[in-house]
Amino acid sequence: MANILKRFGDIMSANINALLDKAEDPEKMIDQYLREIESDLGKVKAETAAVMAAETKAKRELDECAAEAEKMQKYAEKALLAGNESDARQFLEKKADLTKKQESLQKSYEAAAANAAQMKEMHDKLVKDMENLQSKRDAIKTKVAVAKTQEKLNKIGSSVAGAGDAMAAFDRMEAKADKMLDEANALSELNKQEGGIDDLTKKYDSAASTSDVDDELAALKAKMGL
Repeated sequence: MANILKRFGDIMSANINALLDKAEDPEKMIDQYLREIESDLGKVKAETAAVMAAETKAKRELDECAAEAEKMQKYAEKALLAGNESDARQFLEKKADLTKKQESLQKSYEAAAANAAQMKEMHDKLVKDMENLQSKRDAIKTKVAVAKTQEKLNKIGSSVAGAGDAMAAFDRMEAKADKMLDEANALSELNKQEGGIDDLTKKYDSAASTSDVDDELAALKAKMGL
Protein backbone atom coordinates (compact mmCIF):
# COMPACT_ATOMS: atom_id res chain seq x y z
CA MET A 1 0.00 0.00 0.00
CA ALA A 2 2.84 2.37 0.86
CA ASN A 3 4.44 1.76 -2.55
CA ILE A 4 1.16 2.54 -4.29
CA LEU A 5 0.76 5.80 -2.39
CA LYS A 6 4.38 6.75 -3.12
CA ARG A 7 3.84 6.10 -6.82
CA PHE A 8 0.77 8.30 -6.80
CA GLY A 9 2.66 10.96 -4.89
CA ASP A 10 5.49 10.97 -7.41
CA ILE A 11 3.16 11.10 -10.37
CA MET A 12 0.94 13.86 -9.01
CA SER A 13 3.91 15.98 -7.90
CA ALA A 14 6.14 18.06 -10.15
CA ASN A 15 8.30 14.97 -10.73
CA ILE A 16 6.03 13.90 -13.59
CA ASN A 17 6.80 17.16 -15.40
CA ALA A 18 10.53 16.45 -15.24
CA LEU A 19 9.97 12.92 -16.49
CA LEU A 20 7.79 14.12 -19.36
CA ASP A 21 10.42 16.72 -20.30
CA LYS A 22 13.00 13.95 -20.67
CA ALA A 23 10.67 11.61 -22.55
CA GLU A 24 11.13 11.32 -26.29
CA ASP A 25 7.41 10.66 -26.68
CA PRO A 26 5.41 12.36 -23.84
CA GLU A 27 2.17 10.84 -25.14
CA LYS A 28 3.44 7.26 -24.71
CA MET A 29 5.02 8.15 -21.38
CA ILE A 30 1.83 9.41 -19.79
CA ASP A 31 -0.12 6.44 -21.22
CA GLN A 32 2.35 4.14 -19.47
CA TYR A 33 1.85 6.00 -16.19
CA LEU A 34 -1.91 5.76 -16.53
CA ARG A 35 -1.72 2.00 -17.06
CA GLU A 36 0.36 1.66 -13.90
CA ILE A 37 -2.02 3.88 -11.95
CA GLU A 38 -5.05 1.93 -13.15
CA SER A 39 -3.39 -1.26 -11.92
CA ASP A 40 -2.57 0.34 -8.55
CA LEU A 41 -6.06 1.79 -8.29
CA GLY A 42 -7.49 -1.69 -8.71
CA LYS A 43 -5.42 -2.85 -5.73
CA VAL A 44 -6.56 0.14 -3.67
CA LYS A 45 -10.19 -0.61 -4.53
CA ALA A 46 -9.79 -4.22 -3.43
CA GLU A 47 -8.17 -3.22 -0.14
CA THR A 48 -10.77 -0.50 0.45
CA ALA A 49 -13.55 -3.03 -0.14
CA ALA A 50 -11.93 -5.42 2.36
CA VAL A 51 -11.67 -2.70 5.03
CA MET A 52 -15.27 -1.63 4.42
CA ALA A 53 -16.35 -5.25 4.70
CA ALA A 54 -14.52 -5.48 8.04
CA GLU A 55 -16.40 -2.39 9.21
CA THR A 56 -19.71 -3.94 8.16
CA LYS A 57 -18.89 -7.16 10.01
CA ALA A 58 -17.86 -5.28 13.15
CA LYS A 59 -21.07 -3.29 13.07
CA ARG A 60 -23.16 -6.43 12.61
CA GLU A 61 -21.45 -8.18 15.53
CA LEU A 62 -21.92 -5.09 17.70
CA ASP A 63 -25.62 -4.86 16.83
CA GLU A 64 -26.12 -8.58 17.44
CA CYS A 65 -24.43 -8.34 20.84
CA ALA A 66 -26.53 -5.32 21.80
CA ALA A 67 -29.69 -7.10 20.70
CA GLU A 68 -28.72 -10.19 22.70
CA ALA A 69 -28.06 -8.06 25.80
CA GLU A 70 -31.44 -6.42 25.36
CA LYS A 71 -32.99 -9.85 25.04
CA MET A 72 -31.39 -10.97 28.37
CA GLN A 73 -32.79 -7.85 30.03
CA LYS A 74 -36.30 -8.72 28.89
CA TYR A 75 -35.93 -12.37 29.99
CA ALA A 76 -34.74 -11.22 33.41
CA GLU A 77 -37.83 -9.03 33.74
CA LYS A 78 -40.07 -11.92 32.71
CA ALA A 79 -38.38 -14.24 35.22
CA LEU A 80 -38.94 -11.74 38.03
CA LEU A 81 -42.59 -11.33 37.05
CA ALA A 82 -42.86 -15.11 37.17
CA GLY A 83 -41.29 -15.12 40.63
CA ASN A 84 -38.08 -16.85 39.46
CA GLU A 85 -35.38 -14.62 40.91
CA SER A 86 -32.70 -17.25 40.31
CA ASP A 87 -33.49 -17.33 36.61
CA ALA A 88 -33.58 -13.57 36.52
CA ARG A 89 -30.08 -13.46 38.08
CA GLN A 90 -28.73 -15.81 35.40
CA PHE A 91 -30.20 -13.67 32.66
CA LEU A 92 -28.66 -10.55 34.20
CA GLU A 93 -25.28 -12.28 34.55
CA LYS A 94 -25.44 -13.17 30.86
CA LYS A 95 -26.40 -9.60 30.09
CA ALA A 96 -23.36 -8.37 32.05
CA ASP A 97 -21.07 -10.61 29.99
CA LEU A 98 -22.66 -9.38 26.79
CA THR A 99 -22.30 -5.77 27.93
CA LYS A 100 -18.55 -6.27 28.45
CA LYS A 101 -18.33 -7.92 25.06
CA GLN A 102 -20.35 -5.07 23.58
CA GLU A 103 -17.81 -2.55 24.89
CA SER A 104 -15.00 -4.45 23.20
CA LEU A 105 -17.00 -4.79 19.98
CA GLN A 106 -17.76 -1.06 20.09
CA LYS A 107 -14.04 -0.25 20.15
CA SER A 108 -13.40 -2.70 17.32
CA TYR A 109 -16.20 -1.20 15.28
CA GLU A 110 -14.96 2.36 15.84
CA ALA A 111 -11.47 1.35 14.71
CA ALA A 112 -12.87 -0.46 11.66
CA ALA A 113 -15.07 2.54 10.82
CA ALA A 114 -12.09 4.91 11.08
CA ASN A 115 -10.01 2.65 8.83
CA ALA A 116 -12.84 2.38 6.33
CA ALA A 117 -13.34 6.15 6.28
CA GLN A 118 -9.61 6.71 5.76
CA MET A 119 -9.41 4.12 2.98
CA LYS A 120 -12.53 5.51 1.33
CA GLU A 121 -11.10 9.02 1.43
CA MET A 122 -7.81 7.75 0.01
CA HIS A 123 -9.63 5.81 -2.71
CA ASP A 124 -11.71 8.84 -3.69
CA LYS A 125 -8.60 11.04 -3.86
CA LEU A 126 -6.80 8.53 -6.07
CA VAL A 127 -9.82 8.35 -8.38
CA LYS A 128 -9.83 12.15 -8.63
CA ASP A 129 -6.08 12.16 -9.27
CA MET A 130 -6.65 9.59 -11.98
CA GLU A 131 -9.24 11.84 -13.63
CA ASN A 132 -6.81 14.77 -13.46
CA LEU A 133 -4.10 12.69 -15.11
CA GLN A 134 -6.49 11.65 -17.85
CA SER A 135 -7.23 15.33 -18.46
CA LYS A 136 -3.49 16.02 -18.57
CA ARG A 137 -3.05 13.17 -21.01
CA ASP A 138 -5.70 14.63 -23.30
CA ALA A 139 -4.04 18.05 -23.07
CA ILE A 140 -0.61 16.56 -23.82
CA LYS A 141 -1.95 14.60 -26.79
CA THR A 142 -3.52 17.78 -28.14
CA LYS A 143 -0.23 19.67 -27.77
CA VAL A 144 1.70 16.84 -29.43
CA ALA A 145 -0.75 16.84 -32.35
CA VAL A 146 -0.40 20.62 -32.71
CA ALA A 147 3.39 20.32 -32.54
CA LYS A 148 3.42 17.66 -35.28
CA THR A 149 1.18 19.82 -37.45
CA GLN A 150 3.49 22.77 -36.86
CA GLU A 151 6.48 20.66 -37.90
CA LYS A 152 4.74 19.80 -41.17
CA LEU A 153 3.90 23.46 -41.74
CA ASN A 154 7.51 24.39 -41.05
CA LYS A 155 8.70 21.90 -43.68
CA ILE A 156 6.17 23.21 -46.19
CA GLY A 157 7.20 26.76 -45.31
CA SER A 158 10.84 25.89 -45.96
CA SER A 159 9.93 24.49 -49.37
CA VAL A 160 7.90 27.58 -50.19
CA ALA A 161 10.76 29.79 -49.03
CA GLY A 162 13.11 27.86 -51.34
CA ALA A 163 10.74 28.35 -54.24
CA GLY A 164 10.60 32.05 -53.40
CA ASP A 165 14.38 32.28 -53.58
CA ALA A 166 14.31 30.60 -56.99
CA MET A 167 11.63 33.01 -58.19
CA ALA A 168 13.72 35.93 -56.94
CA ALA A 169 16.71 34.62 -58.90
CA PHE A 170 14.60 34.37 -62.07
CA ASP A 171 13.33 37.90 -61.47
CA ARG A 172 16.89 39.17 -61.24
CA MET A 173 17.79 37.33 -64.44
CA GLU A 174 14.74 38.78 -66.20
CA ALA A 175 15.62 42.29 -65.02
CA LYS A 176 19.15 41.84 -66.30
CA ALA A 177 17.83 40.67 -69.69
CA ASP A 178 15.47 43.64 -69.85
CA LYS A 179 18.36 45.98 -69.14
CA MET A 180 20.45 44.41 -71.88
CA LEU A 181 17.54 44.69 -74.33
CA ASP A 182 16.91 48.32 -73.41
CA GLU A 183 20.57 49.17 -73.90
CA ALA A 184 20.65 47.42 -77.30
CA ASN A 185 17.51 49.25 -78.42
CA ALA A 186 18.95 52.58 -77.31
CA LEU A 187 22.18 51.95 -79.19
CA SER A 188 20.23 50.98 -82.29
CA GLU A 189 18.24 54.21 -82.06
CA LEU A 190 21.41 56.23 -81.75
CA ASN A 191 22.86 54.49 -84.76
CA LYS A 192 19.73 55.32 -86.78
CA GLN A 193 19.98 58.96 -85.81
CA GLU A 194 23.62 59.13 -86.88
CA GLY A 195 22.81 57.53 -90.27
CA GLY A 196 19.99 60.03 -90.84
CA ILE A 197 22.32 63.07 -90.60
CA ASP A 198 24.69 61.56 -93.14
CA ASP A 199 21.87 60.80 -95.54
CA LEU A 200 20.44 64.29 -95.15
CA THR A 201 23.88 65.85 -95.78
CA LYS A 202 24.32 63.77 -98.89
CA LYS A 203 20.92 64.93 -100.11
CA TYR A 204 21.89 68.54 -99.94
CA ASP A 205 25.34 67.82 -101.28
CA SER A 206 23.72 66.11 -104.27
CA ALA A 207 21.31 69.00 -104.71
CA ALA A 208 24.20 71.47 -104.73
CA SER A 209 26.04 69.48 -107.38
CA THR A 210 22.96 69.43 -109.63
CA SER A 211 22.53 73.22 -109.31
CA ASP A 212 26.11 73.84 -110.40
CA VAL A 213 25.63 71.70 -113.49
CA ASP A 214 22.47 73.55 -114.42
CA ASP A 215 24.23 76.90 -114.09
CA GLU A 216 27.10 75.71 -116.26
CA LEU A 217 24.67 74.39 -118.87
CA ALA A 218 22.83 77.71 -119.00
CA ALA A 219 26.07 79.63 -119.45
CA LEU A 220 27.15 77.32 -122.21
CA LYS A 221 23.82 77.86 -124.03
CA ALA A 222 24.17 81.61 -123.77
CA LYS A 223 27.69 81.54 -125.14
CA MET A 224 26.60 79.47 -128.06
CA GLY A 225 23.63 81.69 -128.69
CA LEU A 226 21.27 78.94 -128.15
